[in-house]
Amino acid sequence: MPCSSCLSNNQAEFPAEINIHFPGSDSFTKPTVWVFPKVVVCLDCGCSRFITPENELARLARTSVAA
Repeated sequence: MPCSSCLSNNQAEFPAEINIHFPGSDSFTKPTVWVFPKVVVCLDCGCSRFITPENELARLARTSVAA
């Protein structure tokens, strides 16, 4: 799939770890959620994309409505 920003096909996939923090003043009481997706990076413009794995997606959904 070409880059959604510049339409380049010059892309590479990298393993990643991303720590997601929740917004707002009550975010200090919510735990962060680590996700470990594969990130596709356009090597021409730097636009990046990933899909949150199902396990981490479920944790984000639970945490965003809790506390």
